[in-house]
Amino acid sequence: MRLLLILLIAAVSGCDKKQTRDTIKPVTLPVTPAKPDTTVKLTYLALGDSYTIGESVVYDQNFPNQLTKRLNIAGYKVSQPHIIARTGWTTNELIDAIEREKVTEKFDFVTLLIGVNNQYRGYDINVYRKEFVELLNTAISFANGKKDHVFVVSIPDYGVTPFGMSRDPQKIAQEIDAYNAINKEESVKAGVNYVDITPISRQAATQPDLVAADGLHPSAKMYTAWVNLLEPAVEKQF
Repeated sequence: MRLLLILLIAAVSGCDKKQTRDTIKPVTLPVTPAKPDTTVKLTYLALGDSYTIGESVVYDQNFPNQLTKRLNIAGYKVSQPHIIARTGWTTNELIDAIEREKVTEKFDFVTLLIGVNNQYRGYDINVYRKEFVELLNTAISFANGKKDHVFVVSIPDYGVTPFGMSRDPQKIAQEIDAYNAINKEESVKAGVNYVDITPISRQAATQPDLVAADGLHPSAKMYTAWVNLLEPAVEKQF
């Protein structure tokens, strides 16, 4: 009888413990988002043409400077961007300019936007692919081999601007799409980031304030829209 009582008590006790284990759920603690490391100053290299240098807008309103300001506001310490870009440059002219500058410094992140002048001058698109890949590899090298710290920006469609509309906007759009198909394909293949701003550029067809006073290049407002896409892409890597 005594043995039966002991066994009964043990069974009830085990059942209570099981119920306790079944009813007590683990507590999930909130995850605190990672904060930017403000002890290190980030360096930035921007490679391109008139769209990078910011033709027809105040210099500090081009997209590299707007991006730098936005990242600093977000808590990152980014130094003044090093810009290698000039209005009218093609891929081969950018390659030559980089060689002339003899930059030996490595950068925390790099942007590359090039190709519109190849299209405008009617250059062989296959040459663009070859030279774009060379520039892409150069950008990766400048980023110290960190592919995810390179950001290729697509070519905007100037066919919707007053300048482009006076020519053949449909042909311009088709050729810009062909160039962007190449730079996107090569960017994906290389494992770098690709930021497609072309749809934004086409909004200028109905929003004239997205075009600068020269009737061709982006306004500061359009560059801001580009940065709205670029900033989170860059922040994601840091």
